[in-house]
Amino acid sequence: MLKATSFFTYFAAKRKNMRKLSMDELNRLSKEDFERAEKLPIKIVLDNIRSLSNVGAFFRTADAFRISELILCGITACPPHREIHKTALGADETVKWRYFENTEAACQALKAEGYHIFAVEQVEKSIPLQDFVFAANTAYILGNEVEGVSEEALPYCEAAIELPQEGTKHSINVSVCAGIVMWKAFEMLFLGIK
Repeated sequence: MLKATSFFTYFAAKRKNMRKLSMDELNRLSKEDFERAEKLPIKIVLDNIRSLSNVGAFFRTADAFRISELILCGITACPPHREIHKTALGADETVKWRYFENTEAACQALKAEGYHIFAVEQVEKSIPLQDFVFAANTAYILGNEVEGVSEEALPYCEAAIELPQEGTKHSINVSVCAGIVMWKAFEMLFLGIK
């Protein structure tokens, strides 16, 4: 491990050569290339997400980490919608999604398709995110901003993942939580980092 002085000296030298990359230099996929690209073999279930901005953020993050599909349930708004598009910045046009009238129906469909389902929720015997091992053919339910994952969905879940927190609040924003979960799945399944 680097000493603090070595650490900051190292980054001070790097900073001198920093400049923002242009859009061309970022080398992002076109919509067509994204459609053909390999996707992360997981699905994210939005259980009655009420905020259109949160829904848009789910789409944008799912695009960034090539999540195979978003499952929108209940009161969760669906594209096309101006407010979703504003936050998604076009990811609502690239990420595959489906809608179910309720989360229970979505869980039944996912089970029939061979998916293992996990809640991202604070429950008894939840698994801390840092101890969870992501696998292919899994789905992760993220719940309503106030109520969390619905009681009806929990019986379909094999376990629950919890993000350890040390502040005064009981939870973090659902789209932020989803971003952390998607990153960890991407890190483990796509980048091969455990």
